[in-house]
Amino acid sequence: MAHQFTTSYLSDTLGLLQMTKSMGERAMAQVTDEQLQRALDPESNSIAVIVKHMAGNMRSRWTDFLTTDGEKPDRERDSEFEAPPATRAALIEIWEAGWRHVFAALEPLTDADMERTVYIRSEPHSVMQAINRQLAHYSCHVGQIVFLAKHFQSSQWKSLTIPRRKPGQ
Repeated sequence: MAHQFTTSYLSDTLGLLQMTKSMGERAMAQVTDEQLQRALDPESNSIAVIVKHMAGNMRSRWTDFLTTDGEKPDRERDSEFEAPPATRAALIEIWEAGWRHVFAALEPLTDADMERTVYIRSEPHSVMQAINRQLAHYSCHVGQIVFLAKHFQSSQWKSLTIPRRKPGQ
């Protein structure tokens, strides 16, 4: 994302979220279908599990964002870490669905909404706090996706940002 000067919190946040989404997509595009499902060890999550968790979180947090608790009663968080979609197509489908929830909730907001109160797990947050919380959460998980993709691709990895200087340069 080319950085543009803005004084709009919402505009900047939407840009950062688009950049985060794109980074995850560009990392996932570099790995094989099998690598999407591979975890480094029994305590680690695969890219597919991370995506399933993110999509579940996004649906819960952003559905009826201003009017209902962000932890929906039908969310089964623990199940997000089990049995991820088996195909790339199914994985990308839930990824896109999750991001649609994010942008559908945020795009209509105005600066006046930033001080409103929303709830996550019955705890009050300003709208700005809730957005920041999720921006940090999604950035962390996309960082995990990038780490795994880079690990799996090793010398075949194509940098998502500024490439590392090669020896002798």
